[in-house]
Amino acid sequence: MTDIDPEVMKTVAMNFFINAGLTGWSKQEKLRSEYHCNIPWAILLDPTSACNLHCVGCWAAEYGNKLNLSLEEIDSIIRQGKELGVYMYIYTGGEPLVRKKDLIRLCEMHDDCAFLCFTNATLIDEAFADEMLRVKNFIPAISLEGSENATDGRRGKGVYQKVLRAIDLLHRKKLVYGISACYTSANFDSITSEEFFNQMIDLGAWFVWYFHYMPVGNDASPELLPTPEQRRETYCRIRKYRAEKPLFAMDFQNDAEFVGGCIAGGYRYLHINANGDVDPCVFVHYSDSNIREKTLLESLRSPMLMAYHDRQPFNDNMLRPCPMLENPEKLREMVRLSGAHSTDLQSPESAEQLCAKCDRYAEHWKPVEETLWKTDSAKAS
Repeated sequence: MTDIDPEVMKTVAMNFFINAGLTGWSKQEKLRSEYHCNIPWAILLDPTSACNLHCVGCWAAEYGNKLNLSLEEIDSIIRQGKELGVYMYIYTGGEPLVRKKDLIRLCEMHDDCAFLCFTNATLIDEAFADEMLRVKNFIPAISLEGSENATDGRRGKGVYQKVLRAIDLLHRKKLVYGISACYTSANFDSITSEEFFNQMIDLGAWFVWYFHYMPVGNDASPELLPTPEQRRETYCRIRKYRAEKPLFAMDFQNDAEFVGGCIAGGYRYLHINANGDVDPCVFVHYSDSNIREKTLLESLRSPMLMAYHDRQPFNDNMLRPCPMLENPEKLREMVRLSGAHSTDLQSPESAEQLCAKCDRYAEHWKPVEETLWKTDSAKAS
């Protein structure tokens, strides 16, 4: 506790645990019953499509600064969200800190909200850290690929050292920050290793979010999907670390049992891209609503998000939560029935094209997860 500035700790406790966790949740539950639709706990926003890096396999730098949600549009989304009890907002991109002045302004305008930001951290300097310390409600989740070679190999030479300097700066300012780590078939062993986990603890991180690679986009590489054995080992490793080490770890794909299955489609979160399209998930780019044409509540009651509402959970087995990755037939059906269109910013990808990349994965994962799920269920009982 002494590693965090007392006023930052007080603000995080109030905004995250009280406003988002208690006050907001009770309001969300009331409105879920009233409107008969999903009301999210968190909203993900892309302030911009731009990025300052040229990471291998990412479209953002090539796409450039073509799309942006204006300050006024983001403010409107947050105001509408708070009316529904939503006090947790998460920035993705692109690189959100390309818009860091606006993001700080939004922290000021909504000092009762918690703001998390997925970032490459290369734009965090002393001036911005001081602004974070001043507003107290902005928390970065910094992307790391594991080792220096792995990070620089994907993100560019020297990026790893820039990230370490940013982390050191945040630590010296006594700010809260965490790590975002995507595991693939290529980096699985190093990024889920005990050595890397211990390094994150040594870096002063308060949390780590592990994300399963998703084959989204026409240029995606299905061969980067973790094998069933790698995913099972990730499941086991993270749960072991979580039980033994002082770092809160979340596994986006394997922790569904704790949140009732797939959390997308507004069930617990949704995604709004830099074009204003309301997607059910940051990994599922199909929409029938745009925030510039509909209110947030109207979007939540649209055919695509209601398709999620009416079908969740997508599987009684919580190790098969996703309608894309483990139940691809469900996403095909929802896109077809709702008439949703592709909102991919690089090039449109049909639901059939996306789901075809997941069919084999779902087939091979099923026997592994069934054994794992039965074993864990037996332990619990």
